[in-house]
Amino acid sequence: MKLLHKFLAMVMVLAMIFSFSVTAFAAPVDEATIDTSRTGSLDIYKYDLSSAKKDGIWDSSYVSTGVRDEDGVESLLGDPDRVSPLNENGDAYGYAVKGVQFTYLKVADIRTYSELEDNASHAEVLYGIPANSANDAFLSALGLSSESRYQPADDDTHGDLIYYYEADVLINGLEAALEANSTTVKNALETFVRSNGGTPMPLTDEYGHTSAKDLPLGLYLVVETEVPEMVTDTTAPFLISLPMTSVDGTNATDGGTHWIYNAVLYPKNLTGIPTLEKTLREDKADTGKNDGSDAVTDGYAHTGTASAGDVIDYQIVSTLPSITSAATYLSEYSFVDTLSKGLSYNKGDVVLEFFKDAACTDKIVSWAEQDGKFTVNYNALEDGGTSMTIAMTSEGLKEINESQTVYSNTVNVGYSDCTLRITYKATVHSDASVTYGDAGNPNDVVLSWRRSSSEYYDTLVDDAHIYTFGIDVLKQFRDGKGDFSKVEFILHNDTDNYFVTAELNSDEGVWYVTGHTDQEDQATHFKPTKDGKLTIKGVEDDTYTMTEVQTDSSYTLLKHAIKIVISTAEKEGLCDVYSGDVLGLLQNDPRYADVEPGLFNNVPQKHLEHHPLTASGTVDGKQAKLTADGESTNAYVPFTVVNSRGFDLPQTGSYGNWMFPVIGIAGLSLALGGIWLLLKKRPSESSGK
Repeated sequence: MKLLHKFLAMVMVLAMIFSFSVTAFAAPVDEATIDTSRTGSLDIYKYDLSSAKKDGIWDSSYVSTGVRDEDGVESLLGDPDRVSPLNENGDAYGYAVKGVQFTYLKVADIRTYSELEDNASHAEVLYGIPANSANDAFLSALGLSSESRYQPADDDTHGDLIYYYEADVLINGLEAALEANSTTVKNALETFVRSNGGTPMPLTDEYGHTSAKDLPLGLYLVVETEVPEMVTDTTAPFLISLPMTSVDGTNATDGGTHWIYNAVLYPKNLTGIPTLEKTLREDKADTGKNDGSDAVTDGYAHTGTASAGDVIDYQIVSTLPSITSAATYLSEYSFVDTLSKGLSYNKGDVVLEFFKDAACTDKIVSWAEQDGKFTVNYNALEDGGTSMTIAMTSEGLKEINESQTVYSNTVNVGYSDCTLRITYKATVHSDASVTYGDAGNPNDVVLSWRRSSSEYYDTLVDDAHIYTFGIDVLKQFRDGKGDFSKVEFILHNDTDNYFVTAELNSDEGVWYVTGHTDQEDQATHFKPTKDGKLTIKGVEDDTYTMTEVQTDSSYTLLKHAIKIVISTAEKEGLCDVYSGDVLGLLQNDPRYADVEPGLFNNVPQKHLEHHPLTASGTVDGKQAKLTADGESTNAYVPFTVVNSRGFDLPQTGSYGNWMFPVIGIAGLSLALGGIWLLLKKRPSESSGK
C-alpha cells in the first residue's frame, strides 16, 4: 500500500509541470510543450502480484514509469507457462487477474498560474475543480475543503466558479486520508465516481488488460469498482494526469524528457482466499474422544469413530477473506453441508461464532438461529442423505462487511480476516442406513462466496468421515442339537466402561446398537437367530468383553468371557475431496505452504490432508480377519462360540425310583403277615394251659 502511495505521489508531482492555455489572469504557456489537440489514453494491466512475489518471480521494488513494459512485466507475469492460483482453471495467462473493473472520472483541468510575488514572477501548476456540492464530497474524502484551495487563482471568467488546488495539497490529502482510514476513503471515492457519471472500463481480460481511449486531457480519478473473489485488497483510488511526463524506472531512463499521452499502469492488488475445514468428534466427554471443552482442538479431527445412536459434534472453521472497501464487500458467504443417509441433523442447534484469531480463542460475537443473521434450511437428497444450507442474511452480511468492532481507521473493515466457527450436532442412526466398516460415512461441506462488486463466485470444499463397525458371532453346539433360543450374551465396552444397549430388527435378524448403560442389569441380552447367527452393528473402535450369561441347560457356558478389540488406522492414499472442487479454487495449493507468516492474506495456509480409516480386530488376543459389508472391505469382527454338552451325573431319576414303592409294599406285607401269625398263635397257647 505504501509503495502504491509513493508511486501515485510521484505521478502527481510530475503532473505539476503540465501546462495548458490559461485564462485572462494567467500568463501564457509555451503551447509547443503539450499538443492540446491530442487526447490521452489509459492502459491498465492487473496481475496477481501476491502469488508472483510468493513464487519468487516478482520484486516489490519495481517502479512503474507510465511506459509499457512488455519485457519486464508482461512477458514475465503473463507467461502462460506460469500459473497463478487464480488461473487454475485456465481462464487467464500467467498471473493475470481477469474480471477487474476500473472506473474513471475527469475531476480537474490543469493550468499554469502566474503572478507577481514580492516583485518577482511566480508560476506553478494548479488543478481547477468546479465549486459545487459534488466536488465538495470529493474534496471531503481527501480531508480537504474549499479553504484548502489556492485562493488567489479563483476564477469565474466563464460563468462557473473554479477553485484551484496545488498538487501537493491533493497528493498529501489523498495519501493522508488513505493512511487514516483506507476503507472509508475508498468507499467515498467509489461512490463519488459512480454518482457523477464515471465511466467504467471493460473488465480485465485473460491478459489482465483493460483500457480507455480518446480521453480529454486533464486530471482523472480512477477507482477499482469490481474485483474477482480472490482479490483481497482493492487498488487504492489514484489520480493521474493525461498527459504525464515519463518517469525513470526499470524500463525507462529518460524520465522528465517527454510527454506520455498513453499512460500504462501496473497497479497492485493483494490476493488470497478464505479457508475451510470441517472436523468432528463424539459429543460426550465420557466416551474418551474429547475432554469436554469447547476448544476447536479438543478431539476434533477429519475422521472419527462412533457407536450407533451416538451424538456427533461437527465444526466448520473458515477464515474470511480481506474486506477493505465496498468493492470487496461480501454479497454471499454460504455453506451447503451434507450428511450421509446414516446420520440426521439434530436441528435448531446451529451456532455461528466469529473470532479475531484463527485458533478461535478471542471471540468477537456469537450468532444463534433466532438472531436473524443467518438462515438454516434442510433438504432431503435422492440418495437418502440430507443437506443443510447456512446462508447469511442481509443483516448478517452488513455486520460482516461494515462492523467497526474489530477495526478502526485501518485498511480492513468488518470481520475482514477474522475466523468463523460453525457448530452443530448430528446423530448416528441405529439401522441399516448407516455404512458399516471402512467405506465410512462422508460428510461434505461447500463454501460459496462472492464479492458485492462482481458476478464471479468461488467455492471451497472439505469433508469429514464417521466410521462404525460390527461384531459377527456364529453360535454352535458341539452335537448340533442345542436350542439357540436359550442362549444370551451381554457386551461391555471396557475402554469407556459401559454396557451396550441395542434393539433387534427381527426382519433382518440384526441387533443395532442404540446406546449404553452403566448398570449391568440394564444391559441388552443378545440372542442369536434360530440358525445361531448373532450380528451386532454400530460399535466403535474400542475394547469389548462379550460374556455368555445363559445357554441351553444341557450345555456348559464358556469358561471365560471373550475379549474383542477393534482398532482403526489410516489407509494409504489421501482423501481426494480437494481435487474434486472443480468449480472452485484449490485451497491446499502446495505453493502456499512455505510462505513467510503475515506476508499474504490467509497464508501460510494450514495444509489440509487426511487419510480414510480402515479397521482390524483381535479376538482373545488372536488376529481376526474382518469380513466385508457392501463397499467396506473391513466391517465386522467374526468369531465362533461353541458350547459342549455337560457331563452326565450319577443317575437317580427314573432308573431307581421304582424300588421305593416296591420295598414299601413288601415291608407292609411282612408286617401284616407277622401280626396275623401272632394273633393266630395266641389262642392255641391259651388252651394248652
